[in-house]
Amino acid sequence: MSNFKTGLVKARSNIAFIIGLTLAFGLVSSLESWNPVTAKVEDKPTSQAESGIIKTEIVLDKTIVAKQQRRALTDQERQWAKIAWKYFENNYQPETGMVNSVDNYPASTMWDTASYLLGLVSAQRLGIVDKKTFNDRVSKLLDSLASMDLFENKLPNKSYDTRSLAMVTYANEETVRGIGWSAIDVGRIMVPLNVLVWNYPEHTQGVANVLSHWQLAALEQNAEMYGTDVDEQGVTNVLQEGRLGYEEYAAKALQLIGMDLSNALDYEKNTQFETIYGIDIATDQRTPEEFGALNYVVSEPYVLDGLEYGWDRYSRELAARVYEVQQKRYEETGVLTAVSEDNIDEAPFFIYNTVFADSKAWNAINDKGEDLSEFRSVSTKAVFGFHALYGTDYATLLMDHISNAFDIDRGWYSGIYEASGKANSAITANTNGIILEALHYIENGPIMSLGTGAKVSVADLETE
Repeated sequence: MSNFKTGLVKARSNIAFIIGLTLAFGLVSSLESWNPVTAKVEDKPTSQAESGIIKTEIVLDKTIVAKQQRRALTDQERQWAKIAWKYFENNYQPETGMVNSVDNYPASTMWDTASYLLGLVSAQRLGIVDKKTFNDRVSKLLDSLASMDLFENKLPNKSYDTRSLAMVTYANEETVRGIGWSAIDVGRIMVPLNVLVWNYPEHTQGVANVLSHWQLAALEQNAEMYGTDVDEQGVTNVLQEGRLGYEEYAAKALQLIGMDLSNALDYEKNTQFETIYGIDIATDQRTPEEFGALNYVVSEPYVLDGLEYGWDRYSRELAARVYEVQQKRYEETGVLTAVSEDNIDEAPFFIYNTVFADSKAWNAINDKGEDLSEFRSVSTKAVFGFHALYGTDYATLLMDHISNAFDIDRGWYSGIYEASGKANSAITANTNGIILEALHYIENGPIMSLGTGAKVSVADLETE
């Protein structure tokens, strides 16, 4: 009995951590059956109506998309998974446990670190990675996340050198101060950290060490997420972060550990609609002129929500519309369409291929709103998401289109350009991680589905 009491005292902080997660994890169950009230967009001035914004009601119909049934991967799909994992073998940094965001470029964000972790979990469950390799890689990375320098000693910097863990600029130049934190990126990495706690209790202590190092409360104000940047005068600016789709996706993972992000999770709060090919597409009404950030309607946050959470009723509906309007564009124009944000293989090296952005359908732009239409492409990660989540004839057409868009020794390319039909040969952690998640979904369902959580005992939580 005395040994039990001693262990209990040693483990009390971790037990509190688990209890908090247990209480918060009820959100996953509630998200699966959430039925929000019908949202009604208020009448807009004539000038807005003419721009395409309409008054409508959201009708939530759970039958709009039939959920895919789980099945074993085909031999071809298993080979696709192995090609995706090759990226993470090539770009692993054993000194830190980090993985490069882009092939052979030694820097990474928390978003891309999350894509790696989720890809690693997927690869282990698919039998591509053995348990020892999995545990060694997870432990090394958690140690780094629990010890790395933080922006203003609060939260992870927006980018790190994967070899040294030094905070860096987006040009991978070392900076002692850092360049700020991204609340959306931090929300994304909370997805695999939650997965580890609920499915791999041997890593509970490692996750607890990470969260005790980070000051997550710093990113929450008024139940919304806030990021930071540093202006030219060296002043830290605190900015509300997240737009429709990405905002709710990131907030879900943070709320799972007990944070109140109810305003960020409110799909109805900032939603308006654009009609494209007769389909009402949900967009964010917060304008860049007033709020300082562009609004992008892309596939990625809805694909991730499905692959990782299995969707709630609301995200399932909005995701279906985003998918269906891309299929409709193909039917109307003959142009295969699967758009998302992506790295590209030439300057400016990153693009938002969108369903709607900056008052324009099918806009292809950078974060400054500059036109990049010549780089519009079919996104490989979006195609794999559609293949896993929908499995329709159109998804099969898309898979046939990108099925050879890889280097067998390096991983999957980011996509295929619309105009030229050539490969967008950028190879990234995010694309290859999401591909592994999609193939995991086919065989196992959502990566955070209920019923897969491991039991955690006091002995598991004891510290030396």
